Amino acid sequence: MARTVADFGLTCGTLQAGTQNAITDVPGVRVGHCTLRDGDINTGVTAILPHGGNLFRTKVMAASHVINGFGKTVGLMQVKELGTIETPILLTNTLSVGTCATALIRDAIRQNLDIGRATGTVNPVVGECNDGPLNDIQAMAISEQHALAALADAREGAFEQGNVGAGTGMSCFGFKGGVGSASRKIALAGGHHLGVLVLSNFGRAGDLVLPDGRRPDPRREAEAERGSIIVVLATDVPLEHRQLERLARRAGAGIARLGSFWGNGSGDIAIAFSTGNPVDHDENRDLVPLLALNEARIDILFRAAAEATQEAVLNSMLSAEAFTGMAGTHRASLADWLRDLPERR
Repeated sequence: MARTVADFGLTCGTLQAGTQNAITDVPGVRVGHCTLRDGDINTGVTAILPHGGNLFRTKVMAASHVINGFGKTVGLMQVKELGTIETPILLTNTLSVGTCATALIRDAIRQNLDIGRATGTVNPVVGECNDGPLNDIQAMAISEQHALAALADAREGAFEQGNVGAGTGMSCFGFKGGVGSASRKIALAGGHHLGVLVLSNFGRAGDLVLPDGRRPDPRREAEAERGSIIVVLATDVPLEHRQLERLARRAGAGIARLGSFWGNGSGDIAIAFSTGNPVDHDENRDLVPLLALNEARIDILFRAAAEATQEAVLNSMLSAEAFTGMAGTHRASLADWLRDLPERR
């Protein structure tokens, strides 16, 4: 079971978490992993599915925001231009982005034989972080089959966090990082949710600030900020593209609360989607209705995005066990630091 901030008496903000305290509190959202651990190979793929149907045929409204652009993400140009996502979102290591994009394309063609022939091509969305210190990234161990395995593993409800999937070889603030998630209930129009999933691989050792003001010491020399974070935000509140872009920006507030300054070598990227405004690929009407949030009510979503992003990062670290990877490179566990705190004073 994932260890969360609540297990250590920490609180991120004031809004109430959902039942799972995860991105899967948004109805229909699914998460799956494929994990590779074999000697110096410590990497994987994590899949986020906005719904369980054919995403090419029934797209979701989406947007992205680049906080700092030292990254190799695929698909964000079209997301920014057209405002939709039409494949699952895959997260992996930096040198496996192309492989995962190809896997998404093949999977979309399998479901839609008209792609590229009788209709348009497909825009795969893949995010990445560099797991190099703990993983032999040059081995390029991720295959299309691993990407498809993560898609096949995707499910609603609880899912594993920490050293799993794309998070297997990630580091965060000098500790072990990985996959983490959190959610917030949104008291609008009968009740909704906002959920966040992060791939945390950023932050200088010694810069982490906990919600209670403590600054954990990983006992590692601080290095230049060369990591990254991918933040995926999901909600069932109906939002249009511009509102989703505004929402994605607020992930930066959650990252900043942790002590990050988004260094020159960090790729900090947020992707936001709403399941409340499905877009039909085969729509033939000239004019289509669009349901959108009253802008005067959007502050609750901004607050939820900041709180859930902060908590998701901490959950990624607290769920991650201490880890020794390639060439004996070691990362301590934040959970161990908190448990051993009396001895460290």
